[in-house]
Amino acid sequence: MSAKRNVDSVTLLAVSKKKPVDAIREAQAAGLEHFGENYVQEALTKIPFIEGRATWHFIGPLQSNKTRAVAENFDWIHTVSSARIARRLSSQRPDRLPPLQVCLQIKPAGGDSRSGVDEQDLESLARLVDELPGLQLRGLMIVPLPDCSPAETRAEFARVRQYAQDLRESGWEMDTLSMGMSADFEAAIAEGSTIIRIGTELFGARDR
Repeated sequence: MSAKRNVDSVTLLAVSKKKPVDAIREAQAAGLEHFGENYVQEALTKIPFIEGRATWHFIGPLQSNKTRAVAENFDWIHTVSSARIARRLSSQRPDRLPPLQVCLQIKPAGGDSRSGVDEQDLESLARLVDELPGLQLRGLMIVPLPDCSPAETRAEFARVRQYAQDLRESGWEMDTLSMGMSADFEAAIAEGSTIIRIGTELFGARDR
């Protein structure tokens, strides 16, 4: 790897949306343990049927009426971008489970219509998540705009890396940067990503 990163410093998150249980089981057999789902209802048809070691990450946009399902069935969520969602997830996390692991989703540059927290609101949301009992703040996540050039995409990753560094210097303990998908994971790794979200490269093209 040109980024000269230790392979163990990056977690491969297999994005299994639109893929059947059998495909997830095959990925497990190949040694994968982390699986990402974008749609709550679809995920609930799979999670109960996967045995063995599996860590479930919710990586899609989340509506308020779906927070309980995520709080009760997932280990991670990468897309927290509002205080309201954070509070609901915390209050709905069952006491029998460890805290839900949280990444704050950063709004992409020029992405006013996209999900994500603005830079000026990032520190206050980080403070809230850090204080909520049912959540554990782990890091930041971004999905660059689809029409970004490779240079623009890498700049987005570098921006989020700097945000994380600034927060750590302010006292937050964060160890996660969820950045990079099938088309741009190499740039993400070069900019410090610790979780790459790969679907197409692992499972092939999805049905639309």
